[in-house]
Amino acid sequence: MYETILVPTDGSETIQRTLPHALKMAADNDATVRALSVVDIRSVQAAGDDDREGVDAELTADAEAAVEEVADAAAEEGLAVETTVRRGTPDKEIVKESTEENIDVIVIGTDGKTPREKLRSLGSVSERVVDKAEVPVFVIKQAAEEPPE
Repeated sequence: MYETILVPTDGSETIQRTLPHALKMAADNDATVRALSVVDIRSVQAAGDDDREGVDAELTADAEAAVEEVADAAAEEGLAVETTVRRGTPDKEIVKESTEENIDVIVIGTDGKTPREKLRSLGSVSERVVDKAEVPVFVIKQAAEEPPE
């Protein structure tokens, strides 16, 4: 059913909840895992002129490390894997990747932001991907916090 599964990652701990689902889906379908990380150009542009190059280099290195983490996990499971780092606005680049690379399904995590946090960070990437993607999107929600004892 699925030949190529897109796994967007920003390197945060969200990928730790998302990746097991993506890898299981890939194994069950003998599919290729395509790890994608996006260097958010808005963060680069927001940096001061003196810092812009350093911010860009740091974000690029972080994105490369993020896709390698996914690639390593997929390889450990014996799965075919490809990695891509794009530059742009994360939700737009995820959707563009899904279209340009004939992706069958996107497996993406959500970090459980509050409405205030979403406003501060310009919204939820996963919500915008769900709204804009032309392929199925499998969303892994953040687990509820353990109740205090």
